[in-house]
Amino acid sequence: MEIKRRNFQGVLNILSFNRHFYVIGFIALALIIGSKFISIWHNGLFWLVILAFMYGLTMPLIVSAYVYDFSGFYSFDWLKKMKIDDTKDKFNLNINAGFDETSFIIESILPNSKLQVYDFYNAKQHTEPAIIRARKVSLFYPNTQQINSNSIPLNDNSVDNIFLLSAIHEIRRQDEKVQFLKECRRVCKPNGNVIMVEHLRDFPNFVAFTIGFTHFFSKKIWRKAFQKAGFTSFKETKFTPFMSVFNCN
Repeated sequence: MEIKRRNFQGVLNILSFNRHFYVIGFIALALIIGSKFISIWHNGLFWLVILAFMYGLTMPLIVSAYVYDFSGFYSFDWLKKMKIDDTKDKFNLNINAGFDETSFIIESILPNSKLQVYDFYNAKQHTEPAIIRARKVSLFYPNTQQINSNSIPLNDNSVDNIFLLSAIHEIRRQDEKVQFLKECRRVCKPNGNVIMVEHLRDFPNFVAFTIGFTHFFSKKIWRKAFQKAGFTSFKETKFTPFMSVFNCN
């Protein structure tokens, strides 16, 4: 299946999935502007507040356009550079939280390998409104299977590569993340890899998303989770200042 992304699809996704934040933000902005006419505002403070609100509403969209629409993320050149073996005996997993934009792309890059897709979304545990909306418009890769985050239904040492692409930050509890990663470690072959792509809770993403950067986790938290899960290698490559690619084994 050929995947053609619309112009500015990344930004449109952000707006659609997080529209509750933008509705609240624009209502608050309108109230602040209206209050200028019925109360005494120091002119400098008023414009400072207006600019802060405008920054918070527009900067995430600008950065999202850069990362998801103009950086080449969805051309997957960053994955091609890893030179992953693509033969009939290779078995790869792509695990998501119910929003899948990547499985057909992985299949096109690694056409000879077998690909299985799992979805760990649990409505009781993963309650973010954005992911609930995203699931409604997600592509469906054939034979995608629903799993629990603490159980991957495969034998030990059976998988060559596991892709976790902007997905497992939806697992909010550290103990659940560790258990999930333990399962990834269990099913990976001794020379297998877990390839994770995530925004981080760091300064560039604070500049980009302001308080929204708390939706992500720091590199320290991810490293600790992988170490507790039994991984011995945790290698980071920056893909733009706002996104990191981790190769762990």
